[in-house]
Amino acid sequence: MELTLNVPAFIFPTVSLLMLAYTNRFLALAALVRSLHERYQREPSPGILAQMQNLRLRVRLIRDMQAVGVLSLFLSVASMFFILERQVRLATWLFGGSLVLLMVSLALSMAEIYTSIRALNIQLGDMTEKER
Repeated sequence: MELTLNVPAFIFPTVSLLMLAYTNRFLALAALVRSLHERYQREPSPGILAQMQNLRLRVRLIRDMQAVGVLSLFLSVASMFFILERQVRLATWLFGGSLVLLMVSLALSMAEIYTSIRALNIQLGDMTEKER
């Protein structure tokens, strides 16, 4: 397969949509952290502390997802630059690195989803304890 300028350009819409989704997750998380912090100030509880620990991990995962996604986009742009400079071998390696970083970003996204599920289980656990 020949690496042309169009190939790395295909990654732009994907990474852009991922970054938008990651930002939306972050904004929702920030609102939740603020809400839980306010609730904890009024009525401290171990359940809220457990949620906050989970949210701290999720915030780090989202930060890392975004950073790796941006690096993926950066390598894709660098790949396009080296295609223009007719350094196809280097461009191919950079584009390959871009794809690997995109996969890492997606793996981090999956880890954040599973962490989110654990947070929901903590919340559901609180509800079942109150029913007893």
